[in-house]
Amino acid sequence: MNSFSSDLQVDASDQGGRRTRLREFQAQLVERMQTARDSDAMQANRLGVIIGGTRWLLDLQSAGEIVSAEGITSVPLTQPWYLGLINLRGNLLGIVDLARFQGGERTVLDKDSRIVALSPALGFNCGLLVSRVLGLRHVDEMRVHQADETLIWASTQYVDHEAHVWHELDLHKLVQQPEFLNISR
Repeated sequence: MNSFSSDLQVDASDQGGRRTRLREFQAQLVERMQTARDSDAMQANRLGVIIGGTRWLLDLQSAGEIVSAEGITSVPLTQPWYLGLINLRGNLLGIVDLARFQGGERTVLDKDSRIVALSPALGFNCGLLVSRVLGLRHVDEMRVHQADETLIWASTQYVDHEAHVWHELDLHKLVQQPEFLNISR
């Protein structure tokens, strides 16, 4: 075997290893989210994500499945923040770049980008593009900070022990906003 083909094998096995580790991480995160949903402390646990450089907390009962940000099919004549559709287990989900919806820059799709599907309980087939999933956060370990009243869907703000500010995203309020519901140009 020449050195070129052995280099290709190393790169291919490294890619496979990364995919395996990513799948394991996602499976562990889903398991932890399910455990948190089932526990008495569920109200205090939130899913931490980064959207547009800002740290957000999502209620576990409002957030659904987390999937990779691949395979988005664009839809013509829609708002710039409406990225398009994906097929998630036979259901079409509209994908929203919340950072851009809020007037910020477009979210760059990279290896850390994910789509967080909204819970079916909200009755809204939608997913939010997030820059990064940070895992579960316990708001009882944070202190309440003054809320940002400019965004109706940002309820409470918290500060963690590392002085990071977290905004709680009220998905119920978000999906009721007329401008969020109007995806056409």
